[in-house]
Amino acid sequence: MWELPDPRTFTSLIDLIEDAAKRYAGREQYVLRTDDGPHLNWSAADVDHHSKLVAWRLRGLGIKPGDRILTWSPSTPDLPAVYFGAARAGAVIVPLDLRMAPDVLQRIAQSAGAQWLAIGTGFDAPDPNGSGLEHLNIRTVEWLASPPSHQNAAGTDEGGDDVFFPSDWEAQVDGWQRPTRDSLFEVIYTSGTTGVPKGVMLNHGTILATLEAIDKILPAREHRTVSLLPASHLFEQAPIIMFGTMLGAHIMWVRSRTPRVIFEAFREERVTTMVLVPQLLELFWIGLEREVKRQGKEKTLRRAQRVARYLPYWARRLVFRQIHQQLGGALRLMVSAGAYLPPALQRDWQSLGVVVLQGYGATECGPVAATRENDHPTGTVGKVTKPVGLRLAEGTREILIGGDTVFDGYWQDPAATAAAKTPDGWYRTGDVGRFDKRGNLVLLGRTRNIIVLPNGLNVYPEDIENVLSDVGLEQAVVVETRPGRLEAIVLSPDAPPIITPGSPAPPAPATDEERAALRARIEPLIREANSRLSQFQRLDDFQIWPDADFPRTHTLKIRRSEVQKAVGADTPLAIVDTDT
Repeated sequence: MWELPDPRTFTSLIDLIEDAAKRYAGREQYVLRTDDGPHLNWSAADVDHHSKLVAWRLRGLGIKPGDRILTWSPSTPDLPAVYFGAARAGAVIVPLDLRMAPDVLQRIAQSAGAQWLAIGTGFDAPDPNGSGLEHLNIRTVEWLASPPSHQNAAGTDEGGDDVFFPSDWEAQVDGWQRPTRDSLFEVIYTSGTTGVPKGVMLNHGTILATLEAIDKILPAREHRTVSLLPASHLFEQAPIIMFGTMLGAHIMWVRSRTPRVIFEAFREERVTTMVLVPQLLELFWIGLEREVKRQGKEKTLRRAQRVARYLPYWARRLVFRQIHQQLGGALRLMVSAGAYLPPALQRDWQSLGVVVLQGYGATECGPVAATRENDHPTGTVGKVTKPVGLRLAEGTREILIGGDTVFDGYWQDPAATAAAKTPDGWYRTGDVGRFDKRGNLVLLGRTRNIIVLPNGLNVYPEDIENVLSDVGLEQAVVVETRPGRLEAIVLSPDAPPIITPGSPAPPAPATDEERAALRARIEPLIREANSRLSQFQRLDDFQIWPDADFPRTHTLKIRRSEVQKAVGADTPLAIVDTDT
């Protein structure tokens, strides 16, 4: 039996890493891989030690408890060391996404009142010049987490380090006042594309409660994973960095843009578990299909998939052992969240013998619900996960979340905090849901996106968009172009999943002939989607978006309002309760 500590026994995240340092003292946990191969190997004890190095340097630089530190870096083991080290020093981290535009970065820095920036280095690191952050005190995450340079007996630096390390520095760090569950750990800004961004305040106790919920989702066993999501997001921090460290998982960070290096990392790591957004699951599946097609084995793959669905999972992995060898030979579990997971994509991966779990949550409230390894139906985000509380608002069926995983509020924004919570403190997610007969949560759409038809019926555009995705139109936005008329605004069926801004995309059709040919391809897909929809949900027509991609936020979500405005669509009306 794999022994797992109870996060309820920890008073802060410092307890978590210290427990891991003792529990897994000699076990390698963090690995950095570059184009040149493995570059850094840390045990749990190393992670603890490097966090102390960060803490000492931060205090030596004059950073005081409560100060905010922006972090802006590609994923690397040094980054969680900075997170934990800042917590030791009493500072508050404010993670920045690498894809944020300069004006967003500047608004966040101003909102957070930050004077310090910890930045990554390397070919894929951001450049503070021209970002509007040049005025901040800047240090690299690698320097903050590095061993001290050589200093002579008089304390004079001989290696370029501007922080002095006395012989008892580590003992001094151990003697500092420790954070508690009520201490603020980080502020994550979840918006900022327009106006003033909102910073979600997450305490140590909030994140520890989140780990308690994750413990109910991920099985307690040996996990090896390759980290591919931004460490600036809670979906990477909580299940990979925090829970992975607590569980003794082996985590490999990959600093490469070469697909060959990424798949080599899969094989080298002998990956067992992956935490991904649906776009990455789809991108990997497209790559797999492309290789099968290159070998002329498409029909063989489809036949094997039809047979495999009747087999136990261990037998499915035997049937597709050649594919599994390319993935390291040990992949058993994928966890998907952050967007809609098409049932067909889930079934494809599961036909290979890989269980795909789907979860639902938000930065403001952590993981809310998820399917389980022994119960993972498609089209649902599973059962509510303890210690999370969930109720559906009367009439609107908006999902409301309560409990210890819910954030305290938005940084210095009481008005936004009050608007986001009910009078009794439950978080208003803005999502609408229902429970199926088995008690699984099914997401219906967003309250602000609801379309109210002239007959009073509510239409959730996400419902229709999910069906369009199932039939092959993954990139689509459903709008009401005039009262009662529903249209889909679509990209080409060949448009790949958008992973980062600038990802390759087919050019928009330029000539009338190209547009006519594309329309002829899309029409049968729209008919197929309509055949699966209720009568009041069916599309009256569709339009082809004139550009190669939709306008998107820095987190790659489609800017629905801009699409609506561009096509002259009516904006969604207020929700009407059709159950009364």
